[in-house]
Amino acid sequence: MDSIHQESILQFKALVQQAAKLAVVGHTHPDGDALGAATGMALSLLSRGKKDVTCVFSDTPGENLRFILSREVPYCFHDQEAEKAEAILRGADLIILLDCNAFDRTEALQPFLEASPAWTVLIDHHLNPDRDRFDVVFSTPEISSASELLYWVLKAMDWEVTVAAGTALLTGMTTDTNNFANSVFPSTFRMASELIAAGIDRDALLQTLYNTCRENRVRLMGYMQYEGLKLLPCGGAYMILTREIQQRFDLREGESEGLVNVPLTIGAVRLSLLLKEDQGHFRVSIRSKKGTSAQALAQRCFHGGGHENASGGKLFIGPDISSAEEAATYVENALKTFLK
Repeated sequence: MDSIHQESILQFKALVQQAAKLAVVGHTHPDGDALGAATGMALSLLSRGKKDVTCVFSDTPGENLRFILSREVPYCFHDQEAEKAEAILRGADLIILLDCNAFDRTEALQPFLEASPAWTVLIDHHLNPDRDRFDVVFSTPEISSASELLYWVLKAMDWEVTVAAGTALLTGMTTDTNNFANSVFPSTFRMASELIAAGIDRDALLQTLYNTCRENRVRLMGYMQYEGLKLLPCGGAYMILTREIQQRFDLREGESEGLVNVPLTIGAVRLSLLLKEDQGHFRVSIRSKKGTSAQALAQRCFHGGGHENASGGKLFIGPDISSAEEAATYVENALKTFLK
């Protein structure tokens, strides 16, 4: 790919060769792309003879995505083993950051990443990467996912992409494109075609991704579409997952994935938001149809960013709204102003 320069490939190869202890890191609240890219990277390093490779995340992933984790790869989650995660980062020779454009997207891991003297490599597909903080950067927004970008980096390095690594990368790409529904490029189909030809069982992957959820998730999805969906004349739609709703349906991390896309099936809806109440803030997912910028809304109103039609951010209780009950009013005002 045009964004993968040979000089960067040679630098990356040299850093891997010199490093004895390697940490592969993804963003907070890891999604399928972060987990798939990190797992694919770790498996590729292990297959090249690296003995000390660990994937480090600030949070334990949701149950629905844990199938991506490989038995061959050591994982460490800061919310479970804080001291161990911090020690791994302090002792690493090489840190590879995937699916986020800067250390601050790792939240709890940020101070330890910033203090580390290790060499650093960034592999990401978001805008505005913190290039000055990394020794080697592979970054382009014109690609489906970090998993896809890593696939082409590995190919440029002439590393074999094993079936195990390829499965993780195809899973990550599939989740980030909503199964080829958004942010898809010609290279995305080439990646999928090559991996399927290499023996990846995409049917089994899709079965695990989309047809093994709990009954609670199905009931939540129905409830939110019937009771929780708010439609505005301006073409905006939103849903709010309050703490009460999460408790009522015993909602687990990752089980609301995909809900934000549902309102976009309505012809008049141009932009959809899902707010999930958390400690002191709401996590905000934003999706839009072509011609309406989810990214601009995320940057303008929700301290966030991302891709043109798929972005995210946060709404803070205190700085932005005085109480959780004011979230709906804030969102409606933001949508009316943005979509006028």
